[in-house]
Amino acid sequence: MIQVKSLSKRFADKEVLKGIDATFEEGKTNLVIGRSGAGKSVFVKCMIGLITPDTGQVLYDGRDLITMDKPTLLRLRRGMGMLFQGSALFDSMTVVENVLFPMEMFSQDSYDKCYHRAMELLERVGLAEAAKKYPAEISGGMMKRTAIARALALNPKYLFCDEPNSGLDPKTSMVIDQLIYELTKEYHITTIVNTHDMNSVRSIGDKIIYIHNGMKEWEGSSATIDSPDTPTGVIHFINAGRL
Repeated sequence: MIQVKSLSKRFADKEVLKGIDATFEEGKTNLVIGRSGAGKSVFVKCMIGLITPDTGQVLYDGRDLITMDKPTLLRLRRGMGMLFQGSALFDSMTVVENVLFPMEMFSQDSYDKCYHRAMELLERVGLAEAAKKYPAEISGGMMKRTAIARALALNPKYLFCDEPNSGLDPKTSMVIDQLIYELTKEYHITTIVNTHDMNSVRSIGDKIIYIHNGMKEWEGSSATIDSPDTPTGVIHFINAGRL
């Protein structure tokens, strides 16, 4: 579980985050949405330690990331999987080598065990037959699935996804959404998705945080979006972003 308490951040005279509180639970896809400039990217960067907030706490199972010493922070970060917007694969490495990379860097397991793990993950995301191909030889959706497999290589407790459907067609986006959703349940991961894709919100949003002008304006789920209690502005925003 990740708990964010009274998180605030200011850049010069602009207050970007204004005392946000949120809880993200294990085994759920937690989506962070909002208009460009609303503060959601800064919010997520504070959660993973790329930006230090001015006030507040980011608690990973009760441990505050902001006050951690470096060894503890390093151990925590090894428990984080990252799915980047552009996949961020190494062009000079094959698909399986890309998945192997974090294990070769951080795992103490033998190469054979790591390779077996990489192939298991590629099988799980439907890419075992593409293991020897290079990123330039596969589609954007396949690259994204490779990046998902790599993000799971070290058995993370927490998975952060930055615009996972960016640049993908609607059909492929649905495949990626479903894969993230299934893997979150299967591995009981705390998954945080920063997204502009409102189709994702309605399909896999176990929990949704809507940030507006640096504040958490609404939180709910895909099942409660159309509730009478949901602000009209939130519904309009979500519906306007659907394909």
